[in-house]
Amino acid sequence: MAEIDGGGGGHKKGGKPKGKKLSTRVDFTPMVDLGFLLITFFMLTTSMNKPKTMEINMPVKDKVEEVDKTKVKASQAITVLLTENDKIVYYFINEKTGEPETPIITDFSKAGIRSTLLTKNRELLAAKGFNNLDSIPIYKEMYRLNQIDEATMRANISAIKNNKDALIVVIKADDKAKYKNLVDILDEMLICNIGRYAIVDITDIEKELIQTAMAVK
Repeated sequence: MAEIDGGGGGHKKGGKPKGKKLSTRVDFTPMVDLGFLLITFFMLTTSMNKPKTMEINMPVKDKVEEVDKTKVKASQAITVLLTENDKIVYYFINEKTGEPETPIITDFSKAGIRSTLLTKNRELLAAKGFNNLDSIPIYKEMYRLNQIDEATMRANISAIKNNKDALIVVIKADDKAKYKNLVDILDEMLICNIGRYAIVDITDIEKELIQTAMAVK
């Protein structure tokens, strides 16, 4: 038991005797119990943050047979090259020749790669009669209002993002790019509701495309 004991009074030698003081005892045991009760209360009532993960599609190293390869239209894919000074070089593949079109240099601003991804993705889906990208924030709001559960929300959003006619983004980085650039471009995938993207090793030809774009900027 924790307590404070104030000693009894005395008197100085040769002085006038003083009245005897009563002993003061303060019991701190209830304070300890209260402290544990408060800790238990906050532990039981505080909601823990759920861990957030980011899905990254990486190319497999195993050899894939020709019949098992997924055919992607050239007009449906965009290749994003990350390079120095927080710059991005992107290009499309010409459907007729199969060769890269003129590379374009941009950045991470709203008017940069984000605008390109949003515009191209909407164009591809609209061409096939899909205009449901605007439904994504609606599903999120319905989940916030407890009108649908989390599993339903995720299923509906995933169906929109992974539409077979939606934009496919191929992400590559050269040796001059920063790790932060990769994180930023993955954030853009979430912001632009891009469900199909992959990180692939850059080729020598693409390094030359970066130099070409940098030279004419």
